[in-house]
Amino acid sequence: MHSKNMLASILFFFIGFISMAQGSTPPPPMPPPPPGLPIDNGIIVLFVAALIYGAYKVHKISKQVV
Repeated sequence: MHSKNMLASILFFFIGFISMAQGSTPPPPMPPPPPGLPIDNGIIVLFVAALIYGAYKVHKISKQVV
């Protein structure tokens, strides 16, 4: 009877010890990064720059042909 009580006490101790060794829950995941920079503010400038560059290339190519 004494050995059963001793075995039960040892098992009870180790179960408590193992449950304490598990640690806490993992931290929550990081929030997603913010969205990229908006292009709405500079879209007109980008469009004008593309038109000017296109006109420059057309003018340059037309001079080479003649």
